[in-house]
Amino acid sequence: MSDLISGIQQVGIGVRNAQEAFSWYNKTLGLNVPLFDDVAEATLMTRYTKGNVRQRRAILALNMAGGGGAEIWQSNRPEPLAADFEPQIGDLGIFAVKIKCSDIKQFALSQQLSTTQSPEGKPITWLKDSYGNQLQIVQDNSWFKPKESITGGVLGVIIGVSDIDKALKLYKDILQISEVVYDKTGHFDDLKELNADKKQFRRVLLKKPMNNTGAFSRLLGNVEIELVQTLEGSPKTIFEDRSWGDLGFIHVCFDTLDMDSLKKKCEANGFPFTVDSDDTFDMGEAGGRFTYLEDPDGTLIEFVETHRVPVLKKIGWYLNLKKRKTQKPLPDWMVSTMGWGKVKA
Repeated sequence: MSDLISGIQQVGIGVRNAQEAFSWYNKTLGLNVPLFDDVAEATLMTRYTKGNVRQRRAILALNMAGGGGAEIWQSNRPEPLAADFEPQIGDLGIFAVKIKCSDIKQFALSQQLSTTQSPEGKPITWLKDSYGNQLQIVQDNSWFKPKESITGGVLGVIIGVSDIDKALKLYKDILQISEVVYDKTGHFDDLKELNADKKQFRRVLLKKPMNNTGAFSRLLGNVEIELVQTLEGSPKTIFEDRSWGDLGFIHVCFDTLDMDSLKKKCEANGFPFTVDSDDTFDMGEAGGRFTYLEDPDGTLIEFVETHRVPVLKKIGWYLNLKKRKTQKPLPDWMVSTMGWGKVKA
C-alpha cells in the first residue's frame, strides 16, 4: 500500500503567550521561521471545546535544518486551563516532544544539562520549555539543511497509553509507522531525570524513515512515536476535563498525502474522523484540509493535506499544491524559500 502520511507536520503546544514562546523556541532550538502567524476563530473544533468557539493565535515555527514544526497556540478566548497536576511519563496523552539533534553532548553542554542513553543505546537529554512542557532531545540522521543548527524541529512524540497493543493498531498498522526500534519492559535508567527510573513500564519505539514521498518529506524527515504504558498504578489523563487549545501538548499533526484514502482506512479499522474540514481551510497565509481522530485513549491526532504555503507574503507568492499530480518531493530550492522569513533570535 502507498504511504498515507509523509512525516510530522507539527505538534500543537498550548501556551499563555505565543510571542514569548516563539522567542524561546527560536533562541533555544532554532525554530526561527514563523511559516504563519494567524488569529482566527476555531469554529470547527467545538466538539472538543465544550461547544464554545475558541479564538486563538497560532504561530507555526519551523527549523530549516529539518523536522516538523511547533504550532505555538495561544487561546485568546476563553482563558486556557492548565492541568491540575504535573503530568508524569505514562500518563495518558502526549507527555513529551522529541526534538532532533546532531550533537547531543554539545547541546547539553550549552544548556547545562546532563545526558543519558535511551533504550536504543543512543544519547539523549531532557529539557523543559519556558512553560514547563517536557522535551526530549534525541539523535537523528535525517536533515534538510544540517548547517543551519545542531538542533532541528520535531522528530516525534512520547505518548502515554493504557494498552500498547491496542495503540499499535493505529500508529503501526494504520499510519504505517511500522519499524519497531525496540519493545522493552522493565525499569529504565534514562527516566531517572523524570524520577521514574524505579517504576515499571512497557515502552515501544516506532519509526518511519524518510522515503522521499510527499512534497515536504525531505524537510520533515524521519518520524518516531514512542508509546509508554505504565505497569504500576493508574495513569491520569493529561487533558482530563480540559479542552483542545488548553495548555500543554494539544495534538500531533501528520502531513497527509491522500486524505480520502486515509479516511476510508481509519473508518474501516474503527478510528473514524471526528472532525473534517472537507475542503481547503484558510489558516491565514496557509491553507489545507484538516481532520482529527482519537487514539484508543482519546489523544487527539490531526492530519493536514497541505494546499497552500506562503513563501513571500509581501508580494503574494504562495506554493499551490492542491492540483499537484505527483507525490515526489518539491525541489530543495523551492522548499528552502520557506526559510526566507527567518526571524533572528
